Amino acid sequence: MSDEPKSKNITWHGAEVTQEQRETILNQKGCVIWFTGLSGSGKSTITRRVEQKLLSDGVHAYCLDGDNVRHNLNKDLGFSPEDRTENIRRIGAVAQLFADAGVITCTAFISPYRKDRDEARALLGEGRFIEVHVSTSLEECEKRDPKGLYQKARSGVIPNFTGVSAPYEAPTSPELVVDTEGRTVDECADEVIAYLRARGFVPAP
Repeated sequence: MSDEPKSKNITWHGAEVTQEQRETILNQKGCVIWFTGLSGSGKSTITRRVEQKLLSDGVHAYCLDGDNVRHNLNKDLGFSPEDRTENIRRIGAVAQLFADAGVITCTAFISPYRKDRDEARALLGEGRFIEVHVSTSLEECEKRDPKGLYQKARSGVIPNFTGVSAPYEAPTSPELVVDTEGRTVDECADEVIAYLRARGFVPAP
């Protein structure tokens, strides 16, 4: 897909309010926390717990979930490699807008290809993209199989399923690696929030 917009008679309009002004009012720094991992790894569960904990501390946060986005914004996309790339391109652009508004933006997408994640990172300012690899093993994800997807993939009902019939390219240098095996959801979420506090994205409670 071309990087150029299909529409030609358009003009970019700059904002009258800066990102710094928004962040001063909110007392936080906008960023994108990009959770990536296999289906069943715990991405959505951890993401929503991070969102809940931040909101309870008075931090403006929002969760963008992979399944939910496919119900509306990306309902025209399937799971071919090309559609997966377009899915991540669109959500990267949306997440960038949220972060520019000063929101702590949590995304939960398998996002199996490094190139797609790198392009999402490139949309953000330096240090504002926090890649979190939820590194739960394939074996553990299959044991959990909360939606019954692995069973369907193994039987051939679901084609192009990441980890079974489609590849997953794990991050090589993520900001955080979270292994959920033997750990509670709160422990995993607290690790992410500690990272945010240590780097000044959110104030101490």
